[in-house]
Amino acid sequence: MNEIKCPKCGEVFQVDESGYAAIAKQIRDKEFHKDINDYKANLDKARENADELVRAKTESEYKDILTGKDAEIAELKARIESMAKDIKTQVDSMKKDQRLAVAEAVAKKEQELSEKNNEITNLKAQIKSSEKDSELKVERAKSEVEKQFREREDSLKEETLRIKEDLGQQLQEKEREVEYYKDLKARLSTKMVGETLEKHCENEFNKIRMTAFPNAYFEKDNDARTGSKGDYIFRDYDGDTEFISIMFEMKNENDTTATKHKNEDFFKELDKDRNEKGCEYAVLVSLLEADNDYYNNGIVDVSYRYPKMYVIRPQFFIPMITLLRNAGLNAVSYQHQLAEIRNQNVDVTHFEEDLNNFKEKFAYNYGQASKRFSEAIEEIDKSMSHLQKIKDALLASDRQLRLANDKAEDLTIKKLTKNNPTMAAKFKELKDNSSEQ
Repeated sequence: MNEIKCPKCGEVFQVDESGYAAIAKQIRDKEFHKDINDYKANLDKARENADELVRAKTESEYKDILTGKDAEIAELKARIESMAKDIKTQVDSMKKDQRLAVAEAVAKKEQELSEKNNEITNLKAQIKSSEKDSELKVERAKSEVEKQFREREDSLKEETLRIKEDLGQQLQEKEREVEYYKDLKARLSTKMVGETLEKHCENEFNKIRMTAFPNAYFEKDNDARTGSKGDYIFRDYDGDTEFISIMFEMKNENDTTATKHKNEDFFKELDKDRNEKGCEYAVLVSLLEADNDYYNNGIVDVSYRYPKMYVIRPQFFIPMITLLRNAGLNAVSYQHQLAEIRNQNVDVTHFEEDLNNFKEKFAYNYGQASKRFSEAIEEIDKSMSHLQKIKDALLASDRQLRLANDKAEDLTIKKLTKNNPTMAAKFKELKDNSSEQ
């Protein structure tokens, strides 16, 4: 019988020879193989980690990995030695006839440890070989990066030149559009090229005289017996009955005129001419105060100063005559209806309601027409402003492209590696190797 003392609790118990041999074998085989398998798994895992780190890290990091592996190997060696000492201590506590078997197991384990050391040496050699392969890969990568950079630089220059040409063409087209709309606005504002405002208005009226105003009278006011006269008088007739009359005054002045007049400077004289010539309405066709939004919004009613007086721009000359003439025709129609109603002794109450209704509708139509004319002028101004913004944006884009091209031409490897010591060292090493070759 053999006595065995538990190393944890200190209890002593006896086992027979076969049980003792089984325990010894279990200690030798199970623990030994477990440690060897753990050690081998750790070595395999370390080898995989080392391979991954070799591909991802730089040369300085490889050295850190090797240092870490050496420490791990030393730790494993210490663990194995500690385990060997524990086993040796347990074997010494056994009887003398079992010491030989334990000694053989320790010798075998030391032999396997030697083999693992050889494997570790081979692993170090593989790591060094991988480092050399990584250096070659880094060199090839640097060459590829430099090649791609040069190709990209050439492509950027070509693209910059092409964009400059395209922007230059677009800029010329936009400048032509801006000039076109400027000229269009000038024509819409004045309708004159080398002729007076009076002549322009007369020509506009004569273009549609026979179709729109076949019975109308439109001539210059040549009667100055009262000391003053207007420019034109418009009268229209329903049979022998005059139903509309307008006194027109046309005012314009050159941009270089020293003393600038205002529209209201002519209101009093125009109202006087209207009364003296027996006209119902007075209309001032004016190009004065060109920057005044009040007069640029369409047909301006200044009846708060003088009765039935309006101020218009030349483009509203024909629409103004049409509005007032249609209002006069409606008034004539209502006058005829009133006469018939009176002849038939019909209550005039409904007539007054219709007349008020007409006045409201006329005021509404007049307001809508004025609003549409104002919106048309406003849209033209917005178009010109938008085209000017497009021109400014294109000019700014050209400046930015020129700056980008200058930066691309000024770009060098030295500047690229200024704040990157690692790449600077690699390029320097590559340059030194090229010089040696």
